Amino acid sequence: MGQLLGEYDCKIDAKGRVMLPTGLRKQIEPEAKDKYVVNRGFESCIAMYPYNEWQKIYAKVNELNLYVKKNRDFVRYFFRGATEIELDATGRLLLPKRLLEYASIEKELILSAHNHLIEIWNKQTFENLLQQEPGEFAQLAEEVMGSINTGGNSGEVS
Repeated sequence: MGQLLGEYDCKIDAKGRVMLPTGLRKQIEPEAKDKYVVNRGFESCIAMYPYNEWQKIYAKVNELNLYVKKNRDFVRYFFRGATEIELDATGRLLLPKRLLEYASIEKELILSAHNHLIEIWNKQTFENLLQQEPGEFAQLAEEVMGSINTGGNSGEVS
């Protein structure tokens, strides 16, 4: 699995196209073949998955038992708005209007890449989110990461 990393300031044109930054494109595995799937993410962002990573997630979601109501609810919401998109000849992606509206993206956006996905944020929403850093970030880090055993006593996560 490719690990993506970085934050990129971008602008979107009047037609809903955004240039995928070269630094980010270089991180995408060739198996994605310049194809992506976008859908609604958490906290009002758009989640964008390289196509090869989307296929892995799709397979996991399809293992859910649809006779269980909460599974059906999750599947409906998770796939709501999911759209396959491709880079055009100039390296731009055409983002669906409904997803842009969902994320309140009009002109400026942030691409925040981590793990296997790229979150697409309204620039102001993203900046506001980061300003709301938990007061006790060290405590949060301990709660979230403290159970990971690194095999040493250095206190560092490997």
